[in-house]
Amino acid sequence: MVRRPVAWIVAVVLFAEALGVAALNWFLGIVVDRQKMSLAGLDPDMMSVSSKIGGVVFGLYFALCGLVALLVALRDHRPAGLGRVLLISAAVVHGLLGAVTWGLVGWSAFLFMVLVLGLIVLLLMTYEAQERPAPRPSRDTPGDGGSPVSPPAAPTVP
Repeated sequence: MVRRPVAWIVAVVLFAEALGVAALNWFLGIVVDRQKMSLAGLDPDMMSVSSKIGGVVFGLYFALCGLVALLVALRDHRPAGLGRVLLISAAVVHGLLGAVTWGLVGWSAFLFMVLVLGLIVLLLMTYEAQERPAPRPSRDTPGDGGSPVSPPAAPTVP
């Protein structure tokens, strides 16, 4: 089966991405703090703190999405409820980030975002396809598990 390895890969990638996003934003916050430069009149301390807070928030978001993927891999069950919503939102975020990174960073970052998007969608779709109920047989064939009660006999005419 392809389901479990995909879930493991998605979990590892999202945990690594959570750490990378948090570290990058924390580093940018430190750079802004040490530069003491203002951007359009904004307070440098506020920019530094908000960059660090944004990094922690997005890092925790990706870590939570990674935890959902990890639970999917361990249980071998499709995500449900909030976990499914988190994975769908992570796919949307990666699609939007992929569109932005094409112009700002380059095609390599775009390919990474599209790869993660594809992995998340593959995770969601493979579990969805496997968990659908089997079609029930029709009722018109004998011995198909229909009603054990036989139909009433036709009345006899004397």
